Amino acid sequence: MLDLVRRHKQSAPGSPGATGVDRPAVGIPSICSAHPVVIAATLRECAARQRPALIEATSNQVNQDGGYTGMTPVDFRRFVEAIAHAEGIDPGLLILGGDHLGPNAWRKQPAAQAMAKAETMVAQYVAAGFRKIHLDCSMSCADDPVPLPEADIAARAVRLCLAAERAWRDSPDRGEPPVYVIGTEVPVPGGAHEDLDELAVTSPEAADATLALHREAFAAAGLDAAWERVIAMVVQPGVEFDHHKVIDYRPEKAGALSAFIASQPGLVFEAHSTDYQTPERLAQLARDHFAILKVGPGATFALRETLWALAAVEHEWLGRRAADGDGLIPTVLRVMRAEPEHWRPYYQDPSRLQVDLAYSLSDRIRYYWAHPTVQSACAALLDRLEHSPPPLTLLSQFLPRQYDAVRDGRLRNRPAELLRDGTAQSLRPYLAACSA
Repeated sequence: MLDLVRRHKQSAPGSPGATGVDRPAVGIPSICSAHPVVIAATLRECAARQRPALIEATSNQVNQDGGYTGMTPVDFRRFVEAIAHAEGIDPGLLILGGDHLGPNAWRKQPAAQAMAKAETMVAQYVAAGFRKIHLDCSMSCADDPVPLPEADIAARAVRLCLAAERAWRDSPDRGEPPVYVIGTEVPVPGGAHEDLDELAVTSPEAADATLALHREAFAAAGLDAAWERVIAMVVQPGVEFDHHKVIDYRPEKAGALSAFIASQPGLVFEAHSTDYQTPERLAQLARDHFAILKVGPGATFALRETLWALAAVEHEWLGRRAADGDGLIPTVLRVMRAEPEHWRPYYQDPSRLQVDLAYSLSDRIRYYWAHPTVQSACAALLDRLEHSPPPLTLLSQFLPRQYDAVRDGRLRNRPAELLRDGTAQSLRPYLAACSA
């Protein structure tokens, strides 16, 4: 990651010594997902290009209490490495990161308790071999003012960094030290809750103030060596998505912000909520020094689209056996309605609930793929299509991109391969936007 940042600073337009305005800037996609198909697609796409694969877990997904995946940091590492082994991918291509590591999972508790748990979590991430650590203490806890003052955010980030550094030093297989991402203007994980029309871009002055506060706090805590490994800041470049629309990147609004980070040695921006940006806008973000491009719901949204298309193929091809209430789509929606805790705070309009449940860009379905009933329905769908491959005419109708790949000999008409390729469609623009 340190080498990647150095090469970005040498290659991106606007940086000293940069060349090639129209070329992709050096950068890396960050895939934030715990779905095995998304992870397998990421590993395959990166390996095919001889590129490192940066896969991140969030503090809500994975923590010492198991998170909503039921996995601790060491569990998640083993999970990803097992997928790499099954896919025949060199685990040396893998970089593991921790996203939004801070008190977010425990923010309803008093700050003292929440931060103690956050310190334990960060230490476990580093001990498990995660080497890209996003320190995010931007949220208020139960007894905090709202919003939390930036000085407090920086002080808490220092506490977590100290815990991470101790865990690295105490690790038997120490390896390379972790690198860090900081920043206080952090978009809501998983997309906005409300309808959006436009976003305010972080000002260069605000970014400079955040950087100065963190630099001073790290120095006061004796973390000068760790500060040399702070590689990125999270700011708001003016990109986001709500349930049914995307706020696209507008480079003219972020010009001053881009110029600011170009002047900071060893630092780039990390862009969150870049899901659903067009390939051209992703490439422009990378050229404007947003060298780490995060995507999460956009990948599982593509997976859901592909599964829905396969369900439509099954309905047309296998008839009533796939059209009853045990089919994939009715099963998923039934489970979501029966267990609404993952979507109820987000989907407020009863008149469009059915559409939101299935098609919202925030993709709350992603919390249900590990549900045993849903897993069984997915497996049954893929098994039926494996044993009765559909004609290409149905692929042409419902999966036209995969139809073209099958016709060209780049893909087989096998449901698992169709699903992985459909998911990979969301990842390829990120890899194209970032050169090696």
